[in-house]
Amino acid sequence: MTSTTTPAATPIHYKDAGVDIVAGDALIERIKPMAKRTMREGVLAGIGGFGAMFEVSKKFKEPVLVSGTDGVGTKLKLAFEWNMHDTVGIDLVAMSVNDVLVQGAEPLFFLDYFACGKLDIDTAAAVVGGIARGCEESGCALIGGETAEMPGMYAAGEYDLAGFCVGAVEKSKILSGKDVTKGDVVLGLASSGVHSNGFSLVRKCVERAGSNMPALLDGKPYREALMAPTKLYVKPVLEALKAPSSEFTIKALAHITGGGLLENIPRVLPDHLAAELSVSSWPKSELFQWLQATAGINDTEMARTFNWGIGMVIVIDSASAAACKTFLEAQGEKVFNIGHIAQRQSEAVTLH
Repeated sequence: MTSTTTPAATPIHYKDAGVDIVAGDALIERIKPMAKRTMREGVLAGIGGFGAMFEVSKKFKEPVLVSGTDGVGTKLKLAFEWNMHDTVGIDLVAMSVNDVLVQGAEPLFFLDYFACGKLDIDTAAAVVGGIARGCEESGCALIGGETAEMPGMYAAGEYDLAGFCVGAVEKSKILSGKDVTKGDVVLGLASSGVHSNGFSLVRKCVERAGSNMPALLDGKPYREALMAPTKLYVKPVLEALKAPSSEFTIKALAHITGGGLLENIPRVLPDHLAAELSVSSWPKSELFQWLQATAGINDTEMARTFNWGIGMVIVIDSASAAACKTFLEAQGEKVFNIGHIAQRQSEAVTLH
């Protein structure tokens, strides 16, 4: 049979098309020791296989799996512009593990997706190094992921990130917010900065400020202040959840992400209840003061756009709120009594 295919004068290899398999293999070798440091009990097979395997510990009598997935958003645009890639991986982990934690779950394992137009091994290794650090700090195993080199899909020097976490919680200990009642106290755990939400507005503020950007914000160069990674609340909050009920019992948790305080707290409240927050009850950092002044927005928009200095919210019975606050402060957290639960009138969160 005669072939109808005309052979090319010059062969075109995969690398000529923009995909460097050798670079991808080199990155995997760089990643392996990072992932190894995150290993924990339950990992049966991790990096390198077609699928990662994890055995849920027999310490759970009725384990319920809780999953979460997220990205880093437009914070990545500043990472590209400022060549700061070592913290966005921590952001990626934190966004998912903090979400899983809200149901009372212990994060077990994490997978990442890194996509770019042309693979830069050093940049990718810096990003994955941050992912590994985030996993280590949250006791979560990095057991798999995907690095995709897709020429023509991304601008030179840019990439995208996605992460996926699975955790487990005893069925009887799932936090649903159903036990929240009128009179409960709202505690706020301090954030480390903007975290990973509201960066479209952050970038507009940086653009508006131009050469008038303050050299320092909260004692740090402004770029470091803005790029500070999302705080990981996993270990201290898990310890608090293990506290004997005679000391205190946490009724609900809310991770303050996109939508800020106004849209995340209602997600864990019964429909007939609302959170009344006192705006003066927690300190506002120079960073948030600068953002509010530069954007020219009111308190309501600040509380809807940013975490505004509160990265995790705890709802707890008023009689044991002080004990919970003391416990978490002993774990190194900055904790503020920011409000209380009341009968809902119109809004699910009100600011005073």
